Amino acid sequence: MNYQIAVIKGDGIGPEIVTEAMKVLDAVGNKFGHKFSFTEALMGACAIDETGNPLPDETLAICKKSDAILFGSIGHPKYDNDPNAKVRPEQGLLKLRKELGLYANIRPVAYYPALEAFSPLKTERIEGADFVVVRELTGGIYFGEKGRSEDGTSAYDHCTYSISEIERIAIVGFDLAMKRRKKLTLVDKANVLETSRLWRDTVKKVAAQYPEVELDFLFVDNAAMQMILAPTQFDVILTENMFGDIISDEGSVIGGSIGLLPSASTGDSVGLYEPIHGSYPQGAGKNIANPMATILSAAMLLESSLNLVKEANIIRKAVAQAIENNVATEDLNKTNPVGTNDIGDYIVQVINNN
Repeated sequence: MNYQIAVIKGDGIGPEIVTEAMKVLDAVGNKFGHKFSFTEALMGACAIDETGNPLPDETLAICKKSDAILFGSIGHPKYDNDPNAKVRPEQGLLKLRKELGLYANIRPVAYYPALEAFSPLKTERIEGADFVVVRELTGGIYFGEKGRSEDGTSAYDHCTYSISEIERIAIVGFDLAMKRRKKLTLVDKANVLETSRLWRDTVKKVAAQYPEVELDFLFVDNAAMQMILAPTQFDVILTENMFGDIISDEGSVIGGSIGLLPSASTGDSVGLYEPIHGSYPQGAGKNIANPMATILSAAMLLESSLNLVKEANIIRKAVAQAIENNVATEDLNKTNPVGTNDIGDYIVQVINNN
């Protein structure tokens, strides 16, 4: 099979980490008889610099006609540190999510025994942790009406959700729970927010279609605490946009490094796959960035968008072997680190030998 993959390397370390993921996909293709045709496109600060637009029309067109999108990271200090900048790299990603209808963000969090020393949490708390955060991605406060008063002394960000938006993401969460351990936790703030009360009412109704799935509820502040105290209690966490953004990053301390967390953004058409970390511009071009999250995102791409489950699993096993053998960049191996490209080469070698 020949698959068309849109590649958005983005800013900072994005080009380096995505290059390694492409290398791994090519190895999988060679092993299993697939052809991945990569078409690169601009988005983020690099796109603003070149075109003035964080998401050029050409990039959007390439994404729409592809089978999946592999994405690195966006962001640059010259925009991040300028609160008055009218055009920002993040606007490109938000627009891409809206244009492609990518309403479901799926972020797995896993415990790696070989990395327990890198987690600030005690081993007995995190051992066996394995859960997924399902985050609604195209609604809520990030997309609500926003602005400032005429005199500039106050500002507002509106949070709005509809029943249909909640229903469709809830179905994603329950379907995923059915494939896992059949437990779903809704994280909200229903004691304060009206949108959270609508979430809770709607999710309860959807739950009636999934009698095998155990449903419970946590307020977001308690959920954040429980993720640290007892992360093994979770299977699938379902939540709204901003809460999901925060708690999924919090989950990075369980694995020991944010450089290990992949994600998938899916909806009604093409899916987008990316690491959850940022562009780390200070590390750009130094061959020190950890590409494992991007490589694991490529595994999610194979499984979710192309239904290549066996191929996805061989990547995951190769990454686990690299971690177990301490083949890691400086964030995980302080004494004898290897470079970004060395990680890709090692994982390719493991794939070729299995």
